[in-house]
Amino acid sequence: MSASDSTKIKYRPDIDGLRALAVLSVVGYHTFPEWITGGFIGVDVFFVISGFLITSLLLVDLDKERFSLSHFYERRIKRIFPALLLLLLFAAIVGWFILLPDELTRLGQHLLSACGFVSNFKLWGEGGYFDTAPESKPLLHLWSLAIEEQFYLFWPLVLWWMRRKKVNFLKALLPAIALSFVLNLFLTFHSPLAAFYSPLSRFWELSVGAALAHIALYLPSRSFRQNPLSPVVGLTSLIVGFFVIQKTSPFPGWFATLPTLGAALLISAEPSHWINRRMLSNKILVGIGLI
Repeated sequence: MSASDSTKIKYRPDIDGLRALAVLSVVGYHTFPEWITGGFIGVDVFFVISGFLITSLLLVDLDKERFSLSHFYERRIKRIFPALLLLLLFAAIVGWFILLPDELTRLGQHLLSACGFVSNFKLWGEGGYFDTAPESKPLLHLWSLAIEEQFYLFWPLVLWWMRRKKVNFLKALLPAIALSFVLNLFLTFHSPLAAFYSPLSRFWELSVGAALAHIALYLPSRSFRQNPLSPVVGLTSLIVGFFVIQKTSPFPGWFATLPTLGAALLISAEPSHWINRRMLSNKILVGIGLI
């Protein structure tokens, strides 16, 4: 199986605009928590974007028979480590001068967790995203990066194995998405911290993006591109989530479908749709997304 034009992935500025919207919503939540009460769901939008983009690259590499696990991780390291190490170094230097001894000890623990991409487990053990003021956890945001990298530890191998064994991608992926989503629902009401920080209850969001990548490359006729209402519904879902969801809402749970499906509808929409072309492809949003 090969995509009709899988040797090229066309650049989509609207996805960079969507990435900016996701980041700005999180920043907005921490800056104006009483106004943008659900801005933290931007992380869920980011998961979908990441699953879509990374899976697209992996599928193209498999199509061109140039798949290399070492090359994949080399690209990830070059993309993530320069900014990450600079951030960690800055946090360590500032922390040395302004933090009390017990606070500095906790920062050191968070630095080590970030280096090992296990920040989500560290924060899970400490209590949660909303247990103390955000400014007391300067590396709080790295939990989502940890979940992404945990996903990408095994995902390239899974794709390679499915291609080698000629496994039907969607038939194999959809049950996994369903299981992760059901686990998310169960944990949200029985162990909220686990639901929020566990990679198993978050993988469905990344996998939705992965499914979109497969559909875009191999089954474009089954996407929502021909439906002019899909980006409208997608953007509406995000806006509703940003301002309706509260930090006290049972999250992820059912509420996580708002950012996940909203992002999925916008990504699967025709890039020429006025929302994608005029709003998400706005130069300011795209510039922020690229940063």
